[in-house]
Amino acid sequence: QVQLVESGGGLVQPGGSLRLSCVVSGLALDYHAIGWFRQAPGKEREGVSCVDSSDGATYFTDSVPGRFTISRDNSKNTVYLQMNSLKPEDTAVYYCAAEFTFVCPTATVAAWDYWGQGTQVTVSA
Repeated sequence: QVQLVESGGGLVQPGGSLRLSCVVSGLALDYHAIGWFRQAPGKEREGVSCVDSSDGATYFTDSVPGRFTISRDNSKNTVYLQMNSLKPEDTAVYYCAAEFTFVCPTATVAAWDYWGQGTQVTVSA
């Protein structure tokens, strides 16, 4: 059974940092791309970033390069999203997703097979 479990969300002030973790089980992480998505209230889910099986990173959202960093540790079956210089507009539920591919798929939600339950990130003073 494939499971993706996110953690690390919370309430942070603007300019602060959080590190999200996605622990993956039930699949061979070496053969999967892992992505981070987010969904703000009243908005569609959008792709944030993806890391492929060769640790290549893709950032789907123009506002995050330079602030967010995606990484993976296959020995721990975990993918991270380090988020710095957080802004109120980063407030959302953050989800990780997995797809059986060596390269990052598109940010289209339907392109990803496996999803976690999400972790809330709130950026507010």
